[in-house]
Amino acid sequence: MENKNESITRQEDDFAQWYTDVCKKAELMDYSSVKGFIIYRPYGYAIWEEIQNYLNKQFKKEGVENVYMPLVIPSSLFDKEKEHVEGFAPECLVATKGGKYTLEDELIIRPTSETLFCEHFSKIIKSYRDLPKQYNQWCSVVRWEKTTRPFLRGSEFLWQEGHTMYETEEEARKDALKMLEIYDTLGRDLLAIPFVKGQKTDKEKFSGAQETYSIEALMPDGKALQSGTTHYFGNGFAKAFGIQFLGRNNKLENPHQTSWGVSTRLIGSIIMAHGDDNGLVLPPKIAPIQVVIIPIQQKRSEVLVKAKQYFDLLNKAGIRVKLDDSDHTPGWKYSEYEMKGVPVRLEVGPRDIENGVCVLAKRNDGQKLVTKEADVVDEVNRLLDVIHHELYEKSAKYLYEHITEVHTLDELKLALDKGGYAKMMWCGDQACEDKIKELYQATARCIPFDQLPFDDKCPVCGKKASKVVFFARAY
Repeated sequence: MENKNESITRQEDDFAQWYTDVCKKAELMDYSSVKGFIIYRPYGYAIWEEIQNYLNKQFKKEGVENVYMPLVIPSSLFDKEKEHVEGFAPECLVATKGGKYTLEDELIIRPTSETLFCEHFSKIIKSYRDLPKQYNQWCSVVRWEKTTRPFLRGSEFLWQEGHTMYETEEEARKDALKMLEIYDTLGRDLLAIPFVKGQKTDKEKFSGAQETYSIEALMPDGKALQSGTTHYFGNGFAKAFGIQFLGRNNKLENPHQTSWGVSTRLIGSIIMAHGDDNGLVLPPKIAPIQVVIIPIQQKRSEVLVKAKQYFDLLNKAGIRVKLDDSDHTPGWKYSEYEMKGVPVRLEVGPRDIENGVCVLAKRNDGQKLVTKEADVVDEVNRLLDVIHHELYEKSAKYLYEHITEVHTLDELKLALDKGGYAKMMWCGDQACEDKIKELYQATARCIPFDQLPFDDKCPVCGKKASKVVFFARAY
């Protein structure tokens, strides 16, 4: 679409500033008085609610139950799992006083809740009959970040964190991969974003995990965005926290644990993946407002009457619709709802009423269609499906065009400078991983499940290569 909104920095001029402009001007968030702690405004929070609604349905189909754990973790509890603590200690916000009293056991504002869940599980799991435990909580966590950006990286962010305990390793591993598939489907069916998915390298895996899996989105500036992770912990946490159950063989055993989560970082991925120089472009299934009705010459009574009839029709059909009958001009309203990324605009004026039609405009490409009043619900539903498909296909095309096989360090640099994923054979040595980060500021995003070798040497060290890995610069 043509750039009409001069209040937004153009993407090609400064992508980072464009992103910030959209976050603010589309009224998704505002800054608070503490760096890294943002205010989620109603429009931004409504997007998060749609993600919650979708995932809650998927989780509950799998037998997951929602719970809520405390905000704070005693330091003595947090210290029980050494590897986990070392990973998070630099980012922790710690409370040292309660009222006027100094706390002997300092309280950590949760950066994640493995320790809290493990303490609870140790009290309620006694027999194999108590398993599995499949819990999830929706909450905020605090990680004291030096550099912050709305939704993408904050000192506080909203997320869901699933924590499960299983009787066997096989069940736990199956759970970690099953949840990864749910996240992948979330991208395809709700966000219109294709993900690359696979296993993290040991260097990039979650603190305390045996294996970490991730979904990775590719943004239009060529950077990857980790959008969700699942983890298989084995029984390391269970042993550290004394979680035991009486097995079927009448012997004490440690359960096997998984964890999985996505955060409000997904809102950032939606903004970047689909937005343009006019603002947001929201996939219809995630949009708080799917259709906005703009009356033309609304001072004429019949126009507002007809606009309200359209509102009732669409609302009754379960479509999220808004009628803007404010005294702003139609041009102002067009710009405002383009900024907010509303997928479909319905225009109705005196001439349309005479002809028994209305005009529908698609946000993603500006295309306008005239439709009969009797067909408006069917046509709007059709357009919502079309827009979702078009957004997904556009993102998928960009993704596939920016996965480049590389065989040498020179090719690796060229691919990273172009933007996107450098698909490389790797020897598995962390020293080579570190070298790529040092030379090109890129990290291993994931080891994809499709491990079809295309070379026999690692381009960094020349040794025998054993794994296909995607490297990229990332947020």
